[in-house]
Amino acid sequence: MKLAKFSSVAMAAACFASSSFAADTLADAFKNGKMTGELRAWYFDKDTEKFSTQTLGGYKLPTGVVNDPTKSGNIVNTVAILHYVTDTFYGLNLGATMVASAAPFVDAEGKKAYKDDMWGSGAVLSEAYLGYTVGKTNAKIGRQYISTPVVNGSGSRIVKESFEGATIVNTDLPATSVMAGYIDKFQGRTSAGMGAAEGDAPNFEKRAIFLGMSASTTYLFDDAYTIAVINKSVPNLTLTAQYASANDVNSGTNIKDVTMYYTEANYVVPMNGFKLGFDLNYRGSDTDLRITKDNVTTTFDGTQTAGRIFISELAGFGLAFTAATTSKDDAVISGIGNGASSYTATLVKASSPSLRANTDSYRVDLTYDFSKIGVAGLKSIFQYAEANQNRVGTNPTSDDYTSYAGGIMYAVPAVKGLSLELLYEKQEIETTRYQNNTTFTADLDELRFKANYKF
Repeated sequence: MKLAKFSSVAMAAACFASSSFAADTLADAFKNGKMTGELRAWYFDKDTEKFSTQTLGGYKLPTGVVNDPTKSGNIVNTVAILHYVTDTFYGLNLGATMVASAAPFVDAEGKKAYKDDMWGSGAVLSEAYLGYTVGKTNAKIGRQYISTPVVNGSGSRIVKESFEGATIVNTDLPATSVMAGYIDKFQGRTSAGMGAAEGDAPNFEKRAIFLGMSASTTYLFDDAYTIAVINKSVPNLTLTAQYASANDVNSGTNIKDVTMYYTEANYVVPMNGFKLGFDLNYRGSDTDLRITKDNVTTTFDGTQTAGRIFISELAGFGLAFTAATTSKDDAVISGIGNGASSYTATLVKASSPSLRANTDSYRVDLTYDFSKIGVAGLKSIFQYAEANQNRVGTNPTSDDYTSYAGGIMYAVPAVKGLSLELLYEKQEIETTRYQNNTTFTADLDELRFKANYKF
């Protein structure tokens, strides 16, 4: 997994796609347009071992955790992606991305295991936008991919999350990018993930992922607004701030507005033969929203503070240590879309445990670029992570997550555009109910293989 980095260049590239050339006529704008595409074949396999318990006082196992068929299964999914963008004509251009997916070999177990994020066949127009460029201002209206710290569609599944609305980026101020956006609808990963019937491609709906509330359940909302600023005035230092507000989010327990905020400082020091980096992050959510499930109410008026120190480009090696802590009484909604992940998100299982109330989380990354020993295009990563939550009250509980993850990424030099990726994570969970000294344990394993060809 790449470390989370945001820059003015990355934000502009993610939010806008416009040609540097201008067409003389509207016909030329279409004739000179650019078509790109991608073919994907992905295999996912996950397994949850049966929860075990050592019981004193006859404490009952949590509902649904024993032999849960939704926790185990595998799937092979394929997708074809076509993206077309016209040349500019009087500053205007059009863009579209069509995504068509199919999972013809999935069995009943795989359908249950991946109904929210991978099992869905059909086509969706993930991007369909009108862009406009004038001076150092770029605007886009319509369906579009957005990648910012708080509003971020994840591309870790076969169908990438997308948004419908409007965005604008301006770079008139020296070393500064300012971005504003309005979101009306969201497109998730599958139809089931968007609250519809299972097994189809997703549509754009007035519901969205609010990461921290859930990574798979979408919630109804009215609309959302965001503004972000990135500044690079100081050499080697990048400062980022973003604010977002979503109106009338329906948690199923109540309907409230949600505001989310994010600040970050990234400082990189070039050393002799390597780079030394320091990252600081403070994020939070402000809302009266709550979710009540199994007689437990979760509130989301929380904050998370995180920091990271890393070494990179040291004879091909990289090493990073990351730590984060959340507020004692409230969980954190990190943003809209699964891409709004926390610093201590892991390679496969991602952010969810680290965003819970009163949770301390840690992660160590070791990376290596094999091109340093003559194997071009081959990279690897290993992660070790912990997330430890302590809940107080009438039934005090601790939840401890330990993850071991690794990945190999290979951009095949002999076939331009072909890349292969193999990811694996093992997550061990131990839950202790101190009221009657009861402990539950489980192992979650997931393997992902991705073959991608871009043309």
